[in-house]
Amino acid sequence: MSVANTTNGQDGYYGRPVLKKPVWKPYIAAYFFTGGLAGASSTLALGARLSGHHRLARSASLTSLAGLAVSGPLLVVDLGKPARFANMLRVAKPTSPMSVGSWVLTAFAPGCAAAAASDVTGLLPRVGAAGGVLAGVLGPAVATYTAVLVTDTAIPAWHGASRQLPFLFAGSAAASAAGVAMALTPPADAGPARRLAALGGGLEVAAFRKMESALGDAGQPYRTGAAGRLARAAEACTASGAVLGVLGARRRRSLAVVAGSLLAAGSLLTRFAVYRAGFESAADPSATIGPQRARADAAKASRAG
Repeated sequence: MSVANTTNGQDGYYGRPVLKKPVWKPYIAAYFFTGGLAGASSTLALGARLSGHHRLARSASLTSLAGLAVSGPLLVVDLGKPARFANMLRVAKPTSPMSVGSWVLTAFAPGCAAAAASDVTGLLPRVGAAGGVLAGVLGPAVATYTAVLVTDTAIPAWHGASRQLPFLFAGSAAASAAGVAMALTPPADAGPARRLAALGGGLEVAAFRKMESALGDAGQPYRTGAAGRLARAAEACTASGAVLGVLGARRRRSLAVVAGSLLAAGSLLTRFAVYRAGFESAADPSATIGPQRARADAAKASRAG
């Protein structure tokens, strides 16, 4: 039996891949999006409520609940059984992104539901306000814990982006939350959402480019293939949505709807680009072996010096 060449980017050890492909199904990328939308929308709702933008707060609060309502079934489908989520709450492991995320979601969900229910019914305003504060404070963690989860793997396109991916998910979540809020809120009341759209969209684009640069050769999946096409489409949607939101959404509701749709689409495409890049990275042995050899060579040079 001949030994496969591990440096040609095609074969692994003895013709086998170096890494196993992720087991996640495509709906997990959708879960990344809906979870980010729910978390960022709750934080936007809290800020809007504190600044007196009550229509915006209601739109964002209901969007957060809708995102949470979709996220729950997606997570259960991935786990296979609802009881498995409860099993994760038997222990708390601060070093485990999955454990931390489970506890954050457990605290976030009732606060999000209470805030939305109070906004709709007008009942129990103090309970709703307390729930809104809880959900708003936990919103950033809900929006970004999945980024920490995917970087806690051996897959180069994910693990190598451990410093940039949380910022990418944060910006993407903020852009989507702001976009949906702009589309659902009269322009006169959506000023904070437009500003958040510009901030979130800018952070999303900047973090993605920084991630590509920091990854070096391991970032190749983000530039080519299916993941590369998704990434380019995401950047086009996010950038155009943010610009349109700033320049036109304040005057015409129709433009706000278009801008919001573009921002939400960009955020969704970003999650799928990251998801797909992980599979392509795992299938490329050179993405794993190359960085390993570079680190080994650097260590050897350091010892020799």
